[in-house]
Amino acid sequence: MTGKIATWIMHVDMDAFFAAVEQRDRPEYRGRPVVVGAQPGRRGVVATCSYEARVFGIRSAMPISEAYRRCPDAIYLKPDMSRYAEASRQVMAVLESISPVIEPVSVDEAYLEISGLERLYGSPHAIAGLVKERIWQRVGLSCSVGVGPNRLIAKLASEHNKPDGLTVIPAPQVEAFLNPMPLSNLRGVGPQTLKTVQRLGIRTVGQLRELPAELLNSYFGENMGGSLYRQARGLGSDQVGVRGGRQSISKETTFNEDITDRERLRGTLRSLASEVGHSLRQAGLMGRVVTLKLRLGGFETHTRQRRLPVASDSDAMLFQLAWELFISSPFVDRPIRLIGIGISDWGDGSGETLDLFASGAGRERERRLYAMLDNAAERFGEGKLSLGVPTRKQNK
Repeated sequence: MTGKIATWIMHVDMDAFFAAVEQRDRPEYRGRPVVVGAQPGRRGVVATCSYEARVFGIRSAMPISEAYRRCPDAIYLKPDMSRYAEASRQVMAVLESISPVIEPVSVDEAYLEISGLERLYGSPHAIAGLVKERIWQRVGLSCSVGVGPNRLIAKLASEHNKPDGLTVIPAPQVEAFLNPMPLSNLRGVGPQTLKTVQRLGIRTVGQLRELPAELLNSYFGENMGGSLYRQARGLGSDQVGVRGGRQSISKETTFNEDITDRERLRGTLRSLASEVGHSLRQAGLMGRVVTLKLRLGGFETHTRQRRLPVASDSDAMLFQLAWELFISSPFVDRPIRLIGIGISDWGDGSGETLDLFASGAGRERERRLYAMLDNAAERFGEGKLSLGVPTRKQNK
């Protein structure tokens, strides 16, 4: 009688991805602190940094002014997203050569289902080593790999020994692996949750496991309490590549100075809508809910949404609705720090026809135009060209 095949989930996380690409391509940067993000003296944050920069306490999402204060001698670089995207494609191609079930979750990380691949490649540890070796040979970058019986343990394992780590946690070893782990490593545990748990005298995941579900629910509510209860026991999803993919697509721009210039805001939003539309068509998606994101001074952030009568991937429709949301908002004359647009709630485009391109011939003409724009975006970069948008009087 054949026994049940053990479930093995792998999480691959590239090490300091943007900075590592820069150090790979520029040998003179190797061994030096490299910070990718905003430029010193300008508004913005760190996107990522090399491990040499992390010695100075620099981290992702830190204001660039603080990073510069900590290490003025670091190399500060603007992101080159086209090069990072190409490196990401190469990494994902390596992963696809090993497992037929892969789920990218960002440009620099992915989950793989490797259950049953032992006959092809050997043990889970051997498969993880093969992944690391192939990525290094074909892309020239290091990664950290974690393997476990579910997504939670695989993710925690990949974080366990960065950079260039390899950690495999079989199911019988899960609790021993979790026991000494600080609570901050768990998913969704922010500063406030951490303070509350610590007031209960809990410092490690092993101690957290001793608390009954009823107590956790009373302190944190059923959602967060239940999450803590399950994570402390190493329980997580073992599904990869079947979660419906991306839930939304969005683009945003942060200005160096807060602005009120409507024409500049309008042009920026049009460009962002073009990028979102291109991403939609590349992914074969259409969405029903358009979201406008605005950030004012002091990081005061607001969103506005409108639902389309039918799912769309039209740049023009995205822009028109987002601009109308902006014009009708109470923030129209206030200084804007960031503006963004997103779309979600996927559909197939069937149903009521949109007014903007009412006829079938008009829709077909629009699709041909977008095919041309998408081809231009592939050759010259997103946002270089966009389709003209019929505007209503109040939008001017």
